[in-house]
Amino acid sequence: MAETAKDAALAVCSCGKVELEATGEPIMSVVCYCGSCQEGSRQMEALPDGRRTCGPDGGTPYVAYRKDRVAYPMGSELLRDLRLAEESPTRRVVAGCCNSPMFLDFEKGHWLSVYRSALRGAPPPAEMRVQTKSKPTGVELPEDIPSHRGYPLRFVAKLLRARAAMLFGG
Repeated sequence: MAETAKDAALAVCSCGKVELEATGEPIMSVVCYCGSCQEGSRQMEALPDGRRTCGPDGGTPYVAYRKDRVAYPMGSELLRDLRLAEESPTRRVVAGCCNSPMFLDFEKGHWLSVYRSALRGAPPPAEMRVQTKSKPTGVELPEDIPSHRGYPLRFVAKLLRARAAMLFGG
């Protein structure tokens, strides 16, 4: 395993051949319930040795980092894209060596959503749930963190602040 910076988060595949290192504070930590995340999780789980990213409540936990703060100390050549549709700007990325889900990349965006299940150590706790309008029928969500039917202003504001920081050297 490569040496990790003190302020970095490390995501590692199941077999240890792929590492992703994100430095600095994450943009946010969320759980997404959209239909695409649920379908993407089903597809990744169906891969040989596939690992589930979606919880039993239908939510997929992510920690979002700025793309300019992400590096691949090991195994970047093993990363493999999965898309729900060929033209989709969203790609789910797995480690091809062991089919471990690593991150989701909305290619038009400035952030990577690293699957919480890939992160080592103690990832930050979830701050909010988004897209809960798509949660499975009958699922009751706890009231421990805010839950939003769509993307709340706070979510969008955090992404915009991160983009501004990237543009202005912050």
